[in-house]
Amino acid sequence: MSRTSATTNAARNAVVELLRVSPVADDLASRFAAAGHRLYLVGGSVRDAMLGRLGNDLDFTTDARPPEIMKIVTGWADAIWDTGIAFGTVGAAKHGAQCEITTFRSDAYDRVSRNPEVRFGDSIEADLVRRDFTVNAMAIDLSTRQFIDPHDGLDALANRVLDTPATPQESFADDPLRMLRAARFVSQLGFTCAPRVLSALHDMAGEIERITAERVQAELSKLLCGAHPRLGVELLVDSGLAAHVLPEVPAMRLEIDEHHQHKDVYEHSLVVLDQAIALEKDGPDLVLRLAALLHDIGKPDTRRHVPGGGVSFHHHEVVGAKLVRKRLRALRYSKEITEDVSRLVFLHLRFHGYGKGEWTDSAVRRYVTDGGDLLPRLHKLVRADCTTRNRRKAGALQRTYDGLEERIARIAAEEDLARVRPDLDGNEIMRLLDIPPGPLVGKAWSFLKELRLDQGPLEYDDAVAALRSWARTQGLGAAGEGEAAESDEVAAPGGEDQPG
Repeated sequence: MSRTSATTNAARNAVVELLRVSPVADDLASRFAAAGHRLYLVGGSVRDAMLGRLGNDLDFTTDARPPEIMKIVTGWADAIWDTGIAFGTVGAAKHGAQCEITTFRSDAYDRVSRNPEVRFGDSIEADLVRRDFTVNAMAIDLSTRQFIDPHDGLDALANRVLDTPATPQESFADDPLRMLRAARFVSQLGFTCAPRVLSALHDMAGEIERITAERVQAELSKLLCGAHPRLGVELLVDSGLAAHVLPEVPAMRLEIDEHHQHKDVYEHSLVVLDQAIALEKDGPDLVLRLAALLHDIGKPDTRRHVPGGGVSFHHHEVVGAKLVRKRLRALRYSKEITEDVSRLVFLHLRFHGYGKGEWTDSAVRRYVTDGGDLLPRLHKLVRADCTTRNRRKAGALQRTYDGLEERIARIAAEEDLARVRPDLDGNEIMRLLDIPPGPLVGKAWSFLKELRLDQGPLEYDDAVAALRSWARTQGLGAAGEGEAAESDEVAAPGGEDQPG
């Protein structure tokens, strides 16, 4: 089939897909035509239409200027927003479709920041040449159904290759974020980079320092939540970009895994990432994927050679948790994500003390309590961290963890492990010890919680006796013991989770 016929078929398929998923586009194009303007489906929307994955977020470009766009969509759209109007973009919602309509642009960059001097253009061709990659530099004229592909984006799409409309050096110098977007598209689409793009990534990786942490974080998150995150991470590392945005990951290449199961800790971490993803049930889990990728970043700083040629990484989970917290804060991740990932890294080795089931019920309670809301993710991370090639050993580890989960389920059914808390709440502690709110109540609450973890649920009288015994060790004498034994008259409290 000639390239012309292939292009014609691709254009026809893209338009059919577009109109099947969103007739809103055809309706909108008619309004622009009636006003004397052309409207084009453009960029990622064309790419996704060809891939059969077009969603409800549609990107358009037009020769109309922003005020004219506003007039055309007013009275038609269900909602309009103009937050991007300074950059020529008007947003509109219609029947569930989110449309972004942008005037042709021919921007100029200062190459110090990534912020362009916005210049409106007069042709679709000039608009397309400024796009990041050729697979995003295709358009469909919605009035004539003409497919526009001046930079061979169709061929790139067919060959699953990322290339740039201009030279990669020009493109990345204009906006270094495009280098991270390359890795993100590799992850999302499973594409590879053209040789000249790879060369430019290597040579220009340092330019990513011009990009704010927030934008780097957004691209990393999209990369990790893609269909092929390992490919994206490998491109970041091999190109040198990771050394600037996530340096702890390439640092792991230098450290040999203590079990000698993989070439190095870096390769092991990629396998863990793959295996953690395989355990997901409800779509991409950013916290789990971050934890899987970063769970061993404490190893380079804790590596020690031991007699006989071995290597140890004692307490790498402690060091790793601190490094995770530092890096994710620098990338401006939310406090919740930062603390959750750090906690998972800190806990990921805890299971290996379980042996063949020697843990007491107390130890199991502590494992559950320390995992808290993260316990389902911790289960996945621990299972994914088993990367031995020895099938017998791998099977034994999985069976052992099965046994731990069964014990957790049994104890949880008996004791409500989801909300392990003291048998007496803060108000009851203050009443029994006749003390006011303050640090002492917190100490008493913590003592009772530890007792609860060690012994399981206590009868009310036993909890009161234990509290009073503890109070005497704190110099409180017989505080509260003058109150007659009221246990027969006082119902066991079901109060607060935290001290009053």
